[in-house]
Amino acid sequence: MTHRDWVRLDNASNIFLAARSASDPKVFRSSAEVDHAVDPQLLQEALDETYDRYRLYHAVLQSGLFWYYLQDSDLRPLVTEDKQHICAPIYQAGRRTLLFRVVYHRRRIVLEVFHALSDGTGASWFLSDLVNAYIRRRYPDQSPPLAEATGANALRAEPGRSDAGSQADDGASDDTAEPEHGLPTDSFEHYFHHRRTSPASGSTFSRAAVPAALTIDDSAQPSSAHRATRRLHRPLKKVHQVGGTRTPDNRTRAVELTMSAAAVLDLARAEGVSITMYLTALFFESIRLSSGGLGKNRTLAASVPVNLRQFFPSTSARNFFATVRVEHTYGEGDDGLGSICKHLEGQFLPQATKEALEKKLRWFIRAERMPGLRIIPRPLKDVFLGLINRGSNRSLSVAVSNLGRMSLPEPAESHVGRMLFQVSAVRPQFCATSHAGLLTISFTSPFTETGHVKEFARMLTANEIDVTVAAERVTEAELAEGES
Repeated sequence: MTHRDWVRLDNASNIFLAARSASDPKVFRSSAEVDHAVDPQLLQEALDETYDRYRLYHAVLQSGLFWYYLQDSDLRPLVTEDKQHICAPIYQAGRRTLLFRVVYHRRRIVLEVFHALSDGTGASWFLSDLVNAYIRRRYPDQSPPLAEATGANALRAEPGRSDAGSQADDGASDDTAEPEHGLPTDSFEHYFHHRRTSPASGSTFSRAAVPAALTIDDSAQPSSAHRATRRLHRPLKKVHQVGGTRTPDNRTRAVELTMSAAAVLDLARAEGVSITMYLTALFFESIRLSSGGLGKNRTLAASVPVNLRQFFPSTSARNFFATVRVEHTYGEGDDGLGSICKHLEGQFLPQATKEALEKKLRWFIRAERMPGLRIIPRPLKDVFLGLINRGSNRSLSVAVSNLGRMSLPEPAESHVGRMLFQVSAVRPQFCATSHAGLLTISFTSPFTETGHVKEFARMLTANEIDVTVAAERVTEAELAEGES
């Protein structure tokens, strides 16, 4: 690869440039906890190995007259101790820097990524290979030969429809751990603009998508799905906006809940819905209970990412996801938790089909490629996309994301406990993922208040689920307490 190698940003990535802000720099964090204090030297060696195989992660972001683009670089990443707050800004306009960082803290290995570079799936592939390379060095006696440990040993997380565009590999795969020799294909362009041979063909990045363990129940009632589709064609209602006190320096407030994945899955099954819609219903309830009253805007709406790779196989680690919107209006019928769950599922399922997503994405791509828009200078495009993003924000109360169940190859699987996923947030949000039987739900918010998290945990404990809570310090008083 040379410095002349470059690719234009994909459809989803362009919005992240226009939508980033001081409180939401569009950074997400994926991490894994090992069973010992992280050795930084071994982690650096593992990063060097992994980095050489992920050419996309060599890219820096450049701005042209009409578009942003990713360009290859000779920069090398360095492992550092985790001293910044979570999801601190990565991309700074005018600076030629990598779009990700690898840090560590005690037993935790952390990958943070600027969202214009990659989505959760691509990042989970990278993190998986990084952890795998690290564990092989830490426990050489337990490791298979290198040729067996790379590539095919990439993360075996199961992509789910409910996902944040995250997930990953099926473990079927690609046993050839050859380095990438160019920036990957834009899957949006491939599937929704032109029809070409699948970019997965012959790729060393090949990871076919498979249904997730934490996924959607396909047995939803067709009648409710049709009713939901008709409802979605109605004008959007004015939704309840969650407010609060912003953190002093715009750092993200993060609270982690850890619990048994099987126990929560049982609760969702008891309601007859997917775990993502069950947790979304709990989130709506926790917002309602902590708000002291929703006021005149009694509709709560959530954005739910969907990993497109499960419908449109792609080996690209770049962004390749869409979002689905679900809502519930309190006071217009049964507001019991079970009723809300089924209401949300009835809206989600018809929107998360291959046909519905393809229709939606083709419209977006056509709009993006309109001749009149293509010749508009990039700064004006940023203003236009920023306005679209603000309009979209006004139609949402919260956001949710479920990465699904993760698994790693041995010996890494035996040495990793919790895995976590967190994002910077312009509004209250949660991200869920599970590994080793532990479900972690990470709440993030631009506000200091945590009342909704307390209500969420309270509802789980009321169902006899043990919940462990850990919170990021954000206020001056909390930070001073942590230093004392």
